[in-house]
Amino acid sequence: MPGNAENFLSDAWSHSVLAADTLTSYLQDLETAAAAGRNLMTEKYARMENLIPSLNENELIYKIVDIERKWLSEVHKKYPLTIAVEGGFTTYAVCELETYSDATLNLYYRDIFLAATQKRNLVEERYQYLYGNLGFKDLEEVEALAQKRAAVKE
Repeated sequence: MPGNAENFLSDAWSHSVLAADTLTSYLQDLETAAAAGRNLMTEKYARMENLIPSLNENELIYKIVDIERKWLSEVHKKYPLTIAVEGGFTTYAVCELETYSDATLNLYYRDIFLAATQKRNLVEERYQYLYGNLGFKDLEEVEALAQKRAAVKE
């Protein structure tokens, strides 16, 4: 678990596109779980293997996953060698979101819904952030390098 909120907020690339209040709520979820002796990562993977029952039945989970899955598909079409579409995305995402509190899910959905109405793709923005932090200019550069590597292998 992160040492403090500032480190958590700056290091969580997968959450890099979410509003500060959403991240603060998620951090509170992590701290609450830790104080109760719960390990949310363990619970998520136990859910993925159907070893434990659902942790949260909030209907927003599936709304969030549907939007994110659509965005992932769009990004994969633009950058097929860089962004993979994994068959287990839905299961992983649902089980991850089940570990969030209802308060965090409400804020997360607000962020997702707002982005969708603005025609933004948060999956693409996450990957732009990730690869930018790895020193790449953008996803186009990463895809061009992947194409060169693929051509060399042929």
